[in-house]
Amino acid sequence: MKSTPKINKTWLMAGVAAVVVLSGAGLYAMVRSPAEAPAAEGEAEHSEAEGEHAEEAGGEEGVVVLTAAQITAANIAIVAVTGGGGGETRLSGRVEPMIDARAVVAASVGGRVERVLVAPGQSVRAGQPLAILVSGDAASLRADADAAEANAIAAEQAHSREESLADQGVVARRDAEVAHAQALSAQAAARAARARASAAGSPNSSGRLSVVSPISGIVTSVQVGPGGFAAQGGVIAEVTNPARVEIVFTAPPALAAQVRAGSTMRVQGPAGEFDAVVTGVAADAGEESGATIIRARPAGGGLPPAGSAVSGIVVTGQSVGGLTVPSDAVQTVEGANVVFVRTATGFRAAPVLVGRQAGGRTEILSGLTGTERIAGTNAFLLKAELAKGEAEHGH
Repeated sequence: MKSTPKINKTWLMAGVAAVVVLSGAGLYAMVRSPAEAPAAEGEAEHSEAEGEHAEEAGGEEGVVVLTAAQITAANIAIVAVTGGGGGETRLSGRVEPMIDARAVVAASVGGRVERVLVAPGQSVRAGQPLAILVSGDAASLRADADAAEANAIAAEQAHSREESLADQGVVARRDAEVAHAQALSAQAAARAARARASAAGSPNSSGRLSVVSPISGIVTSVQVGPGGFAAQGGVIAEVTNPARVEIVFTAPPALAAQVRAGSTMRVQGPAGEFDAVVTGVAADAGEESGATIIRARPAGGGLPPAGSAVSGIVVTGQSVGGLTVPSDAVQTVEGANVVFVRTATGFRAAPVLVGRQAGGRTEILSGLTGTERIAGTNAFLLKAELAKGEAEHGH
């Protein structure tokens, strides 16, 4: 009797699985769309082309490729190249009220103080009454003005009558001309009387008048009280406008020829640094020292309170036709000074020859035309990106 050999179950299952896999692969190859293969090949070629394009763009020496969105995200400031150049001189100064920011209000005529309408620290507007005076002199001025006005009216009426009679032939034409001259003289006298009364504070018929503030501001002091007497020219109150302040620097006499109105300054105040513009330079303005006085105002924003001490840096010896850039824009790459010029695809490192530094700006002697737009704040990020790209390219 013949015996049938036993078949190993494990090998049998493995064989079945291999057949299934091979059959599935063949079936996939048969039913796959003919367009799929070329598409896959095209994608591979497209990826290779993109890689080659990126290598070409990033491979150019001194070029950093960045999009506008990336520049914004990195907070890289784009600034223009400006004219200027020169050395710097440090000055000390103080914030002071402007000439028109302080008013010493005095009585134009002597009189008794009837009422005081303000107190120190109170805000007032231009034309607001500060005190009320009663003055006999003011009453006389008002009476003179009223009398002169009445004389002018009477003279004009007389002139009208003479003109009418002259037209009728009753009186000579010369009488009408004399009446006309008298009317003009009376009108001039009336105008002068009104002006004197107005200068005295426009008193009423009782001689009561208001002493008003000529500016808007804060009352800093009151020199009279109710019931007192204010002499003509005596101080009634003082008013200061705290918003009308400027910076006043004391400079050496030689600086008067080197600084002009419109020059820029960098000022250090109690709250930090800010830019300022020179508004005036007065040579030999110091009463004893003969020092030069330089006045300036902030380029934007406000100033510290009056009396605050500040220091400033003014650029002197400016070169005509020179160019300057922010000092942050100048970077050192491989031992050379460069600035990063904005291009259509990012930035290009342009070698430059630098000169003097003053007020946070650096003079450019060569390498720029002045029409470029360059990276200012955070330009060091471009330097780091350039070094990173060169290191990767070297590998």
